[in-house]
Amino acid sequence: MGDALAVEFPDQADQLYQPRLAEMIAGVLRSRIVEGEIADGARLPKQDELLREFRVSRPSLREALRILEAEGLLVVKRGNVGGAVVRSPNAQSSAHSFGLVLQSRHVAVEDLAEAIRNVEPVAAQLCARRKDRRRTVIPQLRAAQKSLEGSIGDGAVFTSTARQFHEELVRACGNETITVMLGTFEAMWSEQEKQWARRAESRGSYPAPKAQREVLAAHQALLHSIEQGDGEHAARLARSHLDKSQRYTLAEAHGAVVQAPPMRGTAT
Repeated sequence: MGDALAVEFPDQADQLYQPRLAEMIAGVLRSRIVEGEIADGARLPKQDELLREFRVSRPSLREALRILEAEGLLVVKRGNVGGAVVRSPNAQSSAHSFGLVLQSRHVAVEDLAEAIRNVEPVAAQLCARRKDRRRTVIPQLRAAQKSLEGSIGDGAVFTSTARQFHEELVRACGNETITVMLGTFEAMWSEQEKQWARRAESRGSYPAPKAQREVLAAHQALLHSIEQGDGEHAARLARSHLDKSQRYTLAEAHGAVVQAPPMRGTAT
């Protein structure tokens, strides 16, 4: 679990404000999580162990855990079988935080859609340019296609599965900065589309299977272009597909503000 808190507390540590101590403890635990010293899904040591390591009061430790929980790095479970479970940062947690920023600025759904239309084609182009694409890109996209084909006629499930194709495309582009940035956008957009799909299905207006098969065909054309290594064509296909597929959600947006997706591990 690493060394004890790497800060020398002065003799008059009791004079420090409790929030300051909590921030210092949170900083140490945060570093261990993001550096992978504590694995995703693992439990933090029990509070008594952490109290012995950091030599602070229980309220300070609890405040530190609340800080990390608010950042999405921990899920704290109360009760007899409680404990703090680590959640390593990912696109979903980033999307929640970034989504709150957009929501606070009253950013319209149309604005997010435009950002994706301009950036996702770059990811498609990068996928096509990868020399190892037949090993690192194509299998994942084909698996997503197979799942999508099996969900035709299943309404909101089809939308959720279709989004997985786009998310796989972004993950496979080979540029980690774009993967994280665009992955955040994709996670937010997926939430907007899932909400639209649930509403459309509930009122019986979800697009017919013919429209779903058109989505499948668009994905297949994009997959083929990537497999052939034609980055420019892949980018054009990605942009064209987004122009068509986004119109369903945007038709109901009417200036609606982006809603932050839920944190991982919370109900949708």
